Amino acid sequence: MPGLARGNIEINIEECKGCGLCVESCPPKCLALADELSAYGVHPAVYAGDGCTGCGICFYCCPEPGAITVFRLAAPPKTVAGSRGGQHAPAV
Repeated sequence: MPGLARGNIEINIEECKGCGLCVESCPPKCLALADELSAYGVHPAVYAGDGCTGCGICFYCCPEPGAITVFRLAAPPKTVAGSRGGQHAPAV
C-alpha cells in the first residue's frame, strides 16, 4: 500500500522533448508519455497526479532545463506512538 504523496510534479510540455528519460528513471512510476502529440510533434511526459515521492530523480535526469519542476510537500506532523493528543502521562 503506497503512502501519502510527498511531492508534486509540473511538466512544461513546451520544453519537454519526449525522450522518456524521466519516465524510465521514476522510482514510483508515476510518469508516462502522453498519448497525444505536443505542438512540436513529440509525446511529452505527463504526471499521473499521485504517487510522487519528491525525490527529484526525474528533474536531474532531464536533458531539458525548465521542463520538469518537482515540489516537495510539507511532511505531516509526527505523532509519538501511544500519544493521546499531546496529554502528558499522570504524575506518580
